[in-house]
Amino acid sequence: MLQLVSILCIAVLVAADQLIKMVVEDRLMPVGSIDFIPGIIEWNYTENTGAAFSIMENHTEILSVFTLVIIVLGLIYLLSGRIKNKVLVAAAILVLSGGLGNLIDRIFRGSELFHGYVVDYIKLLFVDFAIFNFADCLVCVGAGIIIIYMLVDTFRSSSDKKKGQKNG
Repeated sequence: MLQLVSILCIAVLVAADQLIKMVVEDRLMPVGSIDFIPGIIEWNYTENTGAAFSIMENHTEILSVFTLVIIVLGLIYLLSGRIKNKVLVAAAILVLSGGLGNLIDRIFRGSELFHGYVVDYIKLLFVDFAIFNFADCLVCVGAGIIIIYMLVDTFRSSSDKKKGQKNG
């Protein structure tokens, strides 16, 4: 049952990402940028042919293959039922959804298959930072949850070992 819910959540998040990007292309591309919260956030239409911070710019075929492999392996692992912790399941759903949303862009947006771009549109004005999108947020939040979970789990394991040594 958890696997079915996971697939449905991924489908909903990817659909939301693609819907947002369609609206951004329709409404924002013609004007370029619009203030959302003056001095804080601007909607800014950008076509990113690289990964985060435009790393590997214009190498979308490599990024697409790498992302596809990660998504397939992640889905296999998620659907295998090996992830027992619901927090980690939710984090995996977020990471896979964001990766799939951006992969769809790289494959289908642009003039050639697998040579496309990712639509980015969120620009933070109060800090010098890359323009990003909803899918990027999903990946970052999911990865952050995994990192925090691992740190807490490591701390707990270390504390449990110390308690066991004191009691033993």
